[in-house]
Amino acid sequence: MTRVEETELRRWRALPANQLLMRVATFAKRDGTFEPVKSTGTERWHANVEGREYELVTDGPKFFDTRAKRGGGGAVDLVMHLHHLDFKSATALLRRLGV
Repeated sequence: MTRVEETELRRWRALPANQLLMRVATFAKRDGTFEPVKSTGTERWHANVEGREYELVTDGPKFFDTRAKRGGGGAVDLVMHLHHLDFKSATALLRRLGV
């Protein structure tokens, strides 16, 4: 595997979680009934990844898994969480997907 450059990491850290979710999930749907309390950019998503169901709240690059009570920020964290991957495997997946 090639080294991850800082510019690539910065781009992945800034990528909105809802956009990435559409690329890395088997199925993802925004919950149109969700009404954010604090930030108007917050959205709730229901997703399926390799047969596992997730309910995620996203706001920009940040995400929170309401069922696992865990969150993070950036594309690498989201891919690691959803696909149960380590850093190296998550970055390889992001590259394969052309993210």
